[in-house]
Amino acid sequence: MIRCRNNWILPVFHPLSPSQALRLWHDVGLAQVKDDAPDLSLRQITILLSVYLEPPPHTVRALAAKLDVSKPVITRALDAMGKLGFVSRRRDEKDLRNVLIQRTVKGSLFLERLGDLVGSVSKEI
Repeated sequence: MIRCRNNWILPVFHPLSPSQALRLWHDVGLAQVKDDAPDLSLRQITILLSVYLEPPPHTVRALAAKLDVSKPVITRALDAMGKLGFVSRRRDEKDLRNVLIQRTVKGSLFLERLGDLVGSVSKEI
């Protein structure tokens, strides 16, 4: 713990070693596989995290550019996550060529559980 100028006490975080980082990734993945939650691909998780962690608007076109993949690749991932209720889509009223990706309560809850899982597993490393 360190004490700041304003007398707040903050924990000191040490970066993970490469083997610890891989262990964390493995253990989180293993816990997800054992759980009854939906099994998302790495691409789907990356898209979902982009939508939830970065400020909107989110478009298929922008996500495709960010991930350096085609728009159909993003569309397929969004189709799967839409069926799970993790995202929704609608046409951009200002530019009908764009499809806007929107957050949902179910997607927020899924990522909250994932964040809790990462936090609890990281404490064990």
